[in-house]
Amino acid sequence: MAFAFLDHIRNLFEGDPGVRKVADDPVLSAELLMLFRMILADGSVSDSEMETFRRICRDAFGIPEASIDGVVEYLNEAGYETTGAQAVALFRDLPLERRRTLAGHMAEIAKADASLAENEIRLLKRTLEVLDIDPADVVRGRG
Repeated sequence: MAFAFLDHIRNLFEGDPGVRKVADDPVLSAELLMLFRMILADGSVSDSEMETFRRICRDAFGIPEASIDGVVEYLNEAGYETTGAQAVALFRDLPLERRRTLAGHMAEIAKADASLAENEIRLLKRTLEVLDIDPADVVRGRG
């Protein structure tokens, strides 16, 4: 109980460590922003899409579960200042496997609610083109 209180006090002064991790890494911020935009692409936010996003945050990026709501809040604020094209542009010069990872995560989000909306397909297709990734790589699960 005392440790939780101390963590809360530290977070008030230092900020949430998960949010700081995202805010301090422009590439991570861009990737999470693209994933969040994929969630919003079909016009609704499903529980399965959010659970997939939360799982990716935890498993792929080590963001604590307790920080994810704060990360979403940060992305909402950062999203107004960053276009999708700007976010994807950060990935152009990264190694192919890193670009495939982004594409794979985006595909996971798109498929999470068991229906692919036209806007989701369009966003994924444009992202693959900009990142110079063969769609077959993502379909085969190499993302």
